[in-house]
Amino acid sequence: MAAPKKGRSASAQSKPGRSLALILIAIVALTGGMFASGHTTPRLGIDLAGGTSITLKAKADQGSAVNKANMDTAVEIMNRRVNGLGVSEAEVQTQGTDNIIVNIPRGTNSKEAQQQVGTTAKLYFRPVLASEPSGAAASPSPSGSPSAGSSPKPGSSSSPSASSSQKASSSSSTSPTSSATTQGRAVTDALKAGSSPSPSATPTGGPSPKPTPSASGGTDTAKLQAAYTALDCSNQDDRAKAGNNAKPGDPTIACGKVGKGYYKYLLGPAGVDGTEVKKAQAIFDTQGASGWQVQMTFNSTGAKKFADITGELAKNQAPQNEFGIVLDGEVVSSPYVSQAITGGQAEISGSFTQQEAQSLANMLSYGALPLSFQEQSVTTVTAALGGQQLHAGLLAGAIGLALVVLYLVVYYRGLSLVAMASLVVSAILTYVIMSLLGPAIHFALNLPAVCGAIVAIGITADSFIVYFERIRDEIREGRSLRPAVERAWPRARRTVLVSDFVSFLAAAVLFIVTVGKVQGFAFTLGLTTVLDVVVVFLFTKPLMTLLARRQFFGNGHKWSGLDPKSLGGKPPLRRTRRPAGPAAGSVDPKEA
Repeated sequence: MAAPKKGRSASAQSKPGRSLALILIAIVALTGGMFASGHTTPRLGIDLAGGTSITLKAKADQGSAVNKANMDTAVEIMNRRVNGLGVSEAEVQTQGTDNIIVNIPRGTNSKEAQQQVGTTAKLYFRPVLASEPSGAAASPSPSGSPSAGSSPKPGSSSSPSASSSQKASSSSSTSPTSSATTQGRAVTDALKAGSSPSPSATPTGGPSPKPTPSASGGTDTAKLQAAYTALDCSNQDDRAKAGNNAKPGDPTIACGKVGKGYYKYLLGPAGVDGTEVKKAQAIFDTQGASGWQVQMTFNSTGAKKFADITGELAKNQAPQNEFGIVLDGEVVSSPYVSQAITGGQAEISGSFTQQEAQSLANMLSYGALPLSFQEQSVTTVTAALGGQQLHAGLLAGAIGLALVVLYLVVYYRGLSLVAMASLVVSAILTYVIMSLLGPAIHFALNLPAVCGAIVAIGITADSFIVYFERIRDEIREGRSLRPAVERAWPRARRTVLVSDFVSFLAAAVLFIVTVGKVQGFAFTLGLTTVLDVVVVFLFTKPLMTLLARRQFFGNGHKWSGLDPKSLGGKPPLRRTRRPAGPAAGSVDPKEA
C-alpha cells in the first residue's frame, strides 16, 4: 500500500507547474475577456454611482384593495422584474401604505426598467377579432382595394405551437366612406361571432356592402364599433386611452407596435389569464431558422384553457386565428395559431431580436400585479454620500489588509511572500470576475458588497495559515520540508474545504432569505469563498511545492519561517515507518 502513495506523491511533487500554468491561463483569459467586453471596472451600485428613483402610487384595480398583502405581492413581482438574480442593486420597497419606491443604479437600462416597473395592468390572452394598420401605416393606396383586416402573415409557419410574425402592410380604400363601411361590417360581424368569429368577419376586398340596421347588435356593440373605427394608434393619447377599464369578460380595443408602425386590434373576451403562465423563457433555436423564441409553460388550469382557445382559433383565417397578448392595455405580441396546442407548453417564434424575446419572456414570467400604479415622480440620485462611505470603507479595508500582512511577515517571515502572492492572485480574479459579471448578470458593487470583499481577506488568509501550520507541525516531528509539504497537504486540504463550505453555506442562506443590499454582501462573500478554494488548490500548494526545492526554504533558513530549531523540531527522521513485530520495541533510539 505504501508504493502507490509514494508514486502519487512523487507525481504531485514533480508537476506543480501544471497547476500554476492553469491558473495563469485562466487569469489571462478572463482579463482578455474583460478588456474585449469594454467593461474594465466593476459596475457600481446606486449608493456609489447614483441612479434613478421612481415613485409609484397604488390604486385599486377592478375590485382589488390597496392593502399590505397586495402591496407586498407587487413589491415582490417588481423586484423580480428589475432585479433578476438579485445582484443588480435595484431596490424596490414600500413607502407608507400606497407608495412604492424603485431605485435603479446607473449603468442599468433605466428606460427599460422604468417601462417594466410601470407595466402594472393584468396580463391576458385575448382572441383577435379584427386588426389593421393604424395611422401612417394605413395611408391610402392607389390600388383602391379596401381591407378591414391585416393581410396574411408572410413566411411564418407554426411549429408545435403558436407562431408570431410581422404583420403585412394592408392598403386601404381611397374612399373614406367605402373604407368605413367595410370596416364597420367587419367589426360588427366579428362582435356578433364572439371569441370565435367566422372567417367572413374580415373581408379583404370586393365591393363594400351596405350596413344593415341590425348590424349594430345593441348599444355596446355600436359604441365599440365606433371606438374601433375612430381609434388612431399613431396618436399617443389614443393609445393610452384604448381599452381603459375593460373587464376580462368583455371585448375591447387595443393598440400594438409592429415594426416601426402601429396596428389597432379588436379583441374578444380574455381566454387565459397571465397568472396561469407558470414559466416563460427566451431561447435561441439552433436547430431551425426560427431564431429567438419564447417558450411558455402553463399551469393545469391555464393549459386546458389554452388548448380550448387555440383549438377554436386554428379553425379561422387571419387575423382571427391570432391571440393577442395584452399587457397594460397594449398588445405586446399577436402570434397566430395553426393547430390546437395541448400539453401546457407553447412556443412563440418569429422575427424576434434577443432583447425583444427576453422582454416578452420577462413580462410573461413575472405576471401581473394585483394593483395598478400611477407614476408620481422620477428623480436622479447622486452618489456624494456613497462616495464618502466608499472612501472610508476602502481606507478601513486597506488598514485591515496592512495589519494582516504585518502579522504574516512577523510570524511567518519568508512564508508571508507565499501568502501575499496568493492574496494578489485572489484579488485579481475577484476584480476581473466582478467586472465581467456587470454586463453578464447586471451585478452591481455596493457598499455591503465591498464589506463582503474585505471580510473575504480574513477567510483567504485563514486558509493559508491552516496549511502553513500543518507544514510546521510536520517539521516539528523531524521531517524535512519537501515531505512535510506533501504530508501536510491532505490534512490541511480537508480543514480548508470544511471551513470554506461553512462560509459558502452561510452566504448562500443569506442570499436566499434576504433582499436588496444584503444580497450583494452575500453574493460577494460566496464568490470570494469559491475563489479561495481555487487559489489554495491551484496556486498556494503548487507554489509551496516549488519553494520546498529551493535551498532557502528547504534547508530551513531562520528567515524562511520554517527553521526547525526555532520551531522546536526533533532530530531528522530517517524512517517514516518502524518495522512491525515483537522486535520493534528493541530499536535503538539513536537510530530512530
